[in-house]
Parts: sequence; structure tokens; C-alpha cells
Amino acid sequence: MELISIITPVYNSEKYVGETIKSVLSQTHLNWEMLIADDCSKDSTAEVIKQFTDPRIKYFKLKKNSGAAIARNKALEKAQGKYIAFLDADDIWKPDKLEKQLAFMIDNNIGFSFSGYEILRDGQNKVINVPKSLNYSQFMKNTIIGTLTVMINTDIVGKVRLVDVKKDHDSMTWAKLLRQGNIACGLNESLAYYRKVKGSISNDKLVAVKNHWKNCRQIEKLSVPRCAYYFFFYILNAVKKHYF
Repeated sequence: MELISIITPVYNSEKYVGETIKSVLSQTHLNWEMLIADDCSKDSTAEVIKQFTDPRIKYFKLKKNSGAAIARNKALEKAQGKYIAFLDADDIWKPDKLEKQLAFMIDNNIGFSFSGYEILRDGQNKVINVPKSLNYSQFMKNTIIGTLTVMINTDIVGKVRLVDVKKDHDSMTWAKLLRQGNIACGLNESLAYYRKVKGSISNDKLVAVKNHWKNCRQIEKLSVPRCAYYFFFYILNAVKKHYF
């Protein structure tokens, strides 16, 4: 029963965070801690969270609004588990998510894994299938790793810290880990639900693309030709994922 530390940043998340927490409480794997870092919410997020009295839920508030990357990193500083999982405040896990993914990693000695998931849509959900593995070059041409599905064994990968940029920090973090020689292994089974929230950064595709290009140039320091090469496939795969 390995301890899994669940990293959840929240900001003005009163509408969905209760459902997110319930999905964690429903996990068949029982040995977890949920570290909820509140990035100075101005709504009733704190009151919603404090209704849940399970001692495995550990809520704390940042001193000032700093962005999701820093909120995640503050939670990572408090994490006690060898395994780290990520779950945003508007997403949902299926009950056997942790159990199945942990077994997948242990059985195959995996340090960095991700799984399939479903995009919540009106009427019919979009199922996202994932490949068996991704190296750095393959990842830079794709958008397939959902942060809500990532699990990391820190004994293999080492200490994890999110790249400190305001936007697209999760993708840049996965790029950093893969650039260091890690391989991301995919479990092609839908274990989570991703909620597309109107007005969110991740739901504004044009803004997301601009941020990703900027970070690839400034964080990954890719040349313009190399960045353009990756971006051709990045855009193609993003369109396929969301619209086909």
C-alpha cells in the first residue's frame, strides 16, 4: 500500500472542487494524501473544502496569489509519498484510477506514467487514447499527456518541481523530465474525466498555442526551425484530439 501524494492547486474553485474531492475519497487505493494548495481564492473554495474532514485531505493557503505552478510546488514540498499524482480542482478520477495506475507502474518498474481519459462534453464524452510510450521528441509533437493522469515514482525520476512559468508549466515540466532521459509510459485505459471550463486558459486554444510556442523557444530554447517542426505536428495532434 504505497503512499500516493495527490497535488491539487485551487483558485476560485467552489463550483467543482467538492466533486473533485469526492472522486479522491472514492478511490479503491486507500493510502493517499491530498495536498490542496489554495492560491488565495476569493470565493467560498475554502469553506467547501473544509466540509471534508478526512485527515488525508491537507488544505493550506498561500500567503499571496502566485499562480498554479508555485501552488503545485508548495504542495510538492509537503508531499510525503514516493508516488506523486496530479489532479486539478475541476477534474475527476474514476474510483480505480490510483489502484490500476500504481499496479501498472510497479509491475513494469515505471518512473513516469500517464493514462487515457475522457473530455467531458454535453451529450457524449470524447475518449482520449494514449500510446504505449513517449520520448522527448514524440512528446514535443503531441498534446496527449493529460496532467490529471500523470503519476511519478520519485525513487526513479527524482525530486519533482514544476517549471515556474505562469502558463503551460505542466507541459514544460513533462518536457524537462523527458529531456533528462525519462520515458513517459502510457496506460491506454480511461481513468479520469477532464472538464473543459469556459474561460479557462487551457480552454482558450489560441492563447494556449501562443504560450506553448513562447515556452518552447524560451524554456526549451529550441531553434525556430526545430520549434516550427514540432509545432506542425503539435497543432495537427491537438486538432485531432479535440475535434475528431
